Amino acid sequence: MKRRAAREKAFQIIFQLDVNDEFNYNNENLPSFTKQIVEGYINHKEQIDQLIKDNLENWSFDRIARVEKTILRIATYEMKYIDDIPHGVSINEAVELANKYGDEKSGKFVNGVLAKIIES
Repeated sequence: MKRRAAREKAFQIIFQLDVNDEFNYNNENLPSFTKQIVEGYINHKEQIDQLIKDNLENWSFDRIARVEKTILRIATYEMKYIDDIPHGVSINEAVELANKYGDEKSGKFVNGVLAKIIES
């Protein structure tokens, strides 16, 4: 499975974890990159969410829609904890997910927040 598809699967799992507290995902048949993102996010959730909060302008974390929040979490995890993925790739992939699953403004919003995270 290519990283784009693995990232999309991670998006679906993390989204479900956020929506449903009782959701248990089975990681046995997941691609290793999907597992890495999901488990990395779970293990670093507080730090990832804080980094996103610290880089929001005129926006509160609680107001971010779940789709955008999940995408920001994945990209922030990649940028902070995975050294072999260039930040530009993480941002591009996040914008693509936002354009696919969000509304017409999602891609720009995600791009802006992630650009600030890189600068910080």
